[in-house]
Amino acid sequence: MNALDKVINFVNPQAGLKRELARAHSKVVERFMNTGYSESGASTQKKALKGWNALSSSPEEDIDLNLWVLRNRCRDLYNSPLGRSAIQTTRTNVVGSGLKLKSRIDFNFLGISEDEADEWEQNVEREFALWAESVHCDSCKLNNFYEIQQLAQLTWLQSGDTFAVLKQDKPLPYMPYGLRIALIEADRVSTPNTLNNIFSNGIFAIEATADNGNRIVSGVEIDSNGAVVAYYICNRYPQSFYIMNNTVPLAWTRVEAFGKLTGRRNILHLMESERPEQRRGVPFLAPVIEPLKQLTRYTEAELMAAVVTGMFTVFIKSKGPSSEIPFGSMIPEDQQVPGNDREVNYELAPGAINVLQPDEDVEIANPGRPNTAFDGFVNALCRYVGAALEIPQELLQKSFQSSYSAARAALLEAWKMFRMRREWMSNSFCQPVYEEWLTQAVAMGRIRAPGFFDDPIVKKAWCGAEWNGPAPGQLDPLKEISAAEKRIQNGVSTREQETMEINGGNFDKNIQQAKREQRLMRESGLLEDSSSSLNQNTPKGGENIE
Repeated sequence: MNALDKVINFVNPQAGLKRELARAHSKVVERFMNTGYSESGASTQKKALKGWNALSSSPEEDIDLNLWVLRNRCRDLYNSPLGRSAIQTTRTNVVGSGLKLKSRIDFNFLGISEDEADEWEQNVEREFALWAESVHCDSCKLNNFYEIQQLAQLTWLQSGDTFAVLKQDKPLPYMPYGLRIALIEADRVSTPNTLNNIFSNGIFAIEATADNGNRIVSGVEIDSNGAVVAYYICNRYPQSFYIMNNTVPLAWTRVEAFGKLTGRRNILHLMESERPEQRRGVPFLAPVIEPLKQLTRYTEAELMAAVVTGMFTVFIKSKGPSSEIPFGSMIPEDQQVPGNDREVNYELAPGAINVLQPDEDVEIANPGRPNTAFDGFVNALCRYVGAALEIPQELLQKSFQSSYSAARAALLEAWKMFRMRREWMSNSFCQPVYEEWLTQAVAMGRIRAPGFFDDPIVKKAWCGAEWNGPAPGQLDPLKEISAAEKRIQNGVSTREQETMEINGGNFDKNIQQAKREQRLMRESGLLEDSSSSLNQNTPKGGENIE
């Protein structure tokens, strides 16, 4: 007990007792707190971590309140070289020219033969192509189904999420299917501006209460269990300042996520979840916004410095009267601004000659360009950015200068991410759209599928499908083909799988085409008939020559 405590105990024993109890409690708390992570990552006493006051809250506060700024910045970075490369590289490898349907029904469960299943699958793929390869599958009649996939993936990466409304239109003589896809950008799905708004970031209302008592979070209506019930779509972009748009008052349409009677999807929400109870997606470039922007500024500064260095400009200094007219002074007297007759414009340009005014001088700092450290610094930052986006530096910069093994390892690592995102795209967009189309085709009688509407498990068996996209490509085709042959021989893979992996082809169609080519070559005499060659190698006794 120190002197101050003794004085307090003498004057006010009750206060002195409280001080002793508080001191004892502090020691107990400190003894329990200074364990585990409190001495490492959770330490608030270490100098390196003392000023690190990281805060985290609900997904609404951490994500939704910041989405307006994140989207604008990521869309702006899409105009930068590396930002565009990151997004388009992902889009091109995940979707490419579009994920193609390969029907895979469970014919054993459905009780049909393999030949009947093949015939049914080919018929379905033919009917689906009629709809998917036409712009009439798009509500705007601009893109076919495969181009819609590319656009959906692109906006998903830029904005964090995108929406697809499944509409029904009248069948046309040249398009029997009425299914239409309407892509909705993330900005238009927002919380209606009402007096019940709770949070707002200046443009969007974040949370409100629906008429039925459900919560509306960033345009997504959820019930008391947290399940998604509906989405609110604005009739135009809420942040738009376009004059023609402002003449139309803001209005929101409530679109239910699922049909009440059928349970079928009315709207598809494409997003990547990174937290439980997260309702809206985060843009793809969000983790690397700052380094990408700073790298863009640095590159522009280096480019301008190199341009200035490359210019050859002459300045002529005159201390007395000169017969030359200073550059930029040739302005008629009646057009000169009073008081500015001494202002002269100089410019840097290849071969430019500027005449300086009396007593003027030019001092130019040596920029020291080209900067020898530029390439190494940019490469280091590209590795840094690529690690966060799961895109190797070689693929991000489209520059393969390492060994075959290193380049192949980089591609294989990148394709883990591409395949994962392709699976998301298939499950979230392609397969639901295909199931909706097939449901309509069966209901119209264009596709025969017994028991389709009787049992959900039967419907699932008829709706089985695979979605194939672009192949990873080959660095050394000879090695790739040799490895594929060994995998097939050992039963590790099949010819169909290897065909899709190597060039994204269709094994069944390849076989049919090969048979046709063989027949044509044999008929034209370019290929010797295998039966005649066999007869030549067979002796009169009928035994083959070993």
